[in-house]
Amino acid sequence: MPTVRELSALYETFMVSPRRGPGVCCTCLTFTEPAGAGRPYPQCYPCASTQPWLDDVVPISYSVAGEQLHHSLVSYKRLTGWIAERIRTELAAVLWRYLEAHEPCIAKHLGIDGFPRVTTVPSGRREPDGVHPLAQIVGELCGHTKHRYEPMLERSSESCVGEHDFDAHRFEPTQAIPHQPVLLIDDTWTTGASAQSAAAALKRAGASRVAVVVIGRHLKRDWRENGTRLDQLRHGFDWDTCLHCVQPASVASAPGWRHQ
Repeated sequence: MPTVRELSALYETFMVSPRRGPGVCCTCLTFTEPAGAGRPYPQCYPCASTQPWLDDVVPISYSVAGEQLHHSLVSYKRLTGWIAERIRTELAAVLWRYLEAHEPCIAKHLGIDGFPRVTTVPSGRREPDGVHPLAQIVGELCGHTKHRYEPMLERSSESCVGEHDFDAHRFEPTQAIPHQPVLLIDDTWTTGASAQSAAAALKRAGASRVAVVVIGRHLKRDWRENGTRLDQLRHGFDWDTCLHCVQPASVASAPGWRHQ
């Protein structure tokens, strides 16, 4: 069976590590202005106009519209059969490898010991009964999270906002979370509305801290200077550093994949 390292290595050539800096949103890491612009905006418009329920936002990679990571993040939900299972396995390996190295960095940044509970952002659409593919990735395929995963949220029947609109009551908690931190997982961050709405529900249930890890921060290459900014960063994905690493993390060999 292939290892987590081998499966995640397939994505290295088209993943791009987000980095903080001038002209980068301090919340979601999208580009706000060209590098070197005078008095760049500290946040993008969606982040600046939404109440910040999340305590930390950590995108693993930029997901560029029309490119390979974006294709995988769309296809794993839309396709069926062995192709969909393969993509889900690969994305689970990416999540596994990243969290194994950097979940402690996120916890340290928030001043906590760790995340005893893990959940996912529910679908923004009303889905038929069944396990959502993201829940399958986090709760079954990713060995780093599956023993802590719990489906803590469900879509509220009272919410009627659009898929990309924030609503503090879009989701309802399914259980109490007595002053515990929660690690929230999502596949893609576009406006952040779904993740912030999920965090609001978790905080209502009692969560003390909520950090979200998203596999891809969605970008369009042809918007303003995004293409140039991305090209400046495209020097190979770095598994050993994250947004919160002061020094490169020491990453042990990822454990062998056990797909059940």
